[in-house]
Amino acid sequence: MKRRSSIYHFLIAILLAASVAPMLRAWEREPLSVFAERRAKLIAAVNAPVVLFGYTGHEEANPSYVFMQEENFYYLTGHNEEGAALLLVPESALQKGWSGPREILYLPPRDLAEEKWNGPRIGPDDPGIQGRTGFARVETFAKLHDELAALAKNYPEIYTELPGPHDDGFPHAANWSKWVKDAAPQATLKDVSSAVGTLRAIKTPGELALIQKAIDPSIDAHLEAMKMVRPGLYEYQVGARMVDIHSYAGCETEAYAPIVGTGINSTVLHYNKLDRRIEDGDVVLMDVGGQYSGYASDITRTIPANGKFTARQREIYEIVLGAQNAALEALRPGMTLGGPASTSLQKIAMDYIDSHGKDKDGHPLGRYYIHGLSHHVGLNVHDPSGPARPLEPGMVITIEPGIYIPDEKLGVRIEDDVLITATGYKLLTARLPRSPDEIEKIMADGKAAREKQRP
Repeated sequence: MKRRSSIYHFLIAILLAASVAPMLRAWEREPLSVFAERRAKLIAAVNAPVVLFGYTGHEEANPSYVFMQEENFYYLTGHNEEGAALLLVPESALQKGWSGPREILYLPPRDLAEEKWNGPRIGPDDPGIQGRTGFARVETFAKLHDELAALAKNYPEIYTELPGPHDDGFPHAANWSKWVKDAAPQATLKDVSSAVGTLRAIKTPGELALIQKAIDPSIDAHLEAMKMVRPGLYEYQVGARMVDIHSYAGCETEAYAPIVGTGINSTVLHYNKLDRRIEDGDVVLMDVGGQYSGYASDITRTIPANGKFTARQREIYEIVLGAQNAALEALRPGMTLGGPASTSLQKIAMDYIDSHGKDKDGHPLGRYYIHGLSHHVGLNVHDPSGPARPLEPGMVITIEPGIYIPDEKLGVRIEDDVLITATGYKLLTARLPRSPDEIEKIMADGKAAREKQRP
């Protein structure tokens, strides 16, 4: 439900403070053998040459930009430095005169003068580079053009990332697909994104561990927010405290721009200005999640600003909670995220909301549930999953019904991350309470603790 972003107007002070805190951990990466297995599955699926490009480090000009690798490239290589490329060659190429290896990682040559400013990088000529990258052959980037042109003589199709209908921001796919077409003009370019997305939908045990490491500090941040929220604070103060907790726990950034909306802002799905003062009688919707070693979390809670839901706020909250519980009760392999069939989790949640409660004019509340129930989570908060298919064990998704009534300045969303298992699901965010009574108790405990600390 939200767009990924790494720079937020209220985080500068937090990032500066985090920079002087002790480093808690290095970037964690799965074993190189896992990335090799993914590459083998991909090339078997498309049976044609595949060429992918990492980010160059120039995708954003903001001086506080922190490099994050292109997701599909990282998923297949585990390489998190600038300017790399990947070439995969099908087994059939060996019968077509190809004498090289079936996997090549291309790296830019090292620039020792630049490294004095930005730190050491790895280069294609480094000793032991094959062991460090998991590739038997590592070449300088300049060689990719000719090797791709040679492959294209025997393969009419080459797979790469092509620009999609909703691409925005830096035109990575457009730029590099043009580069491939210039190198191999006789080849037809095919989009590899769907095939990679199909693989990404099923998480490995290592990915699940990293997702949980993103979720755990995000839960801590939501618990702290419940304790601190009160009338008189500003939305940005709540958001900054939550981000501080993520950073201190080792999250390198946020999984998306934090959403903390009070009053009318609670009804705006992607609200991220965070400049309104919290007023008595408001609800505060907090959709905030950290990112750990590239993997996202996605959690939303809605709480009363003064620690007590009004009767109407509790009514709407319990309807949203009931819809979430109805979807969770049905959650198992074979169910679908959307559609009109009885297997649709979206339909289950909508039917619940539309049959419980009314607006002030007596209309059903379904018209105020204006977004999808779920999406996949992984290297992106809206992780790709390939062509739509029923849920399978190993998928990680959100369950996030909501009701947004602008006329009442009342928006409620409850969002949790779940793992699909062989027999049902595991609630990865189970440690964070969902019931209104538990939320009120946490807020009361926070208020008591503040009052005890007063001189």
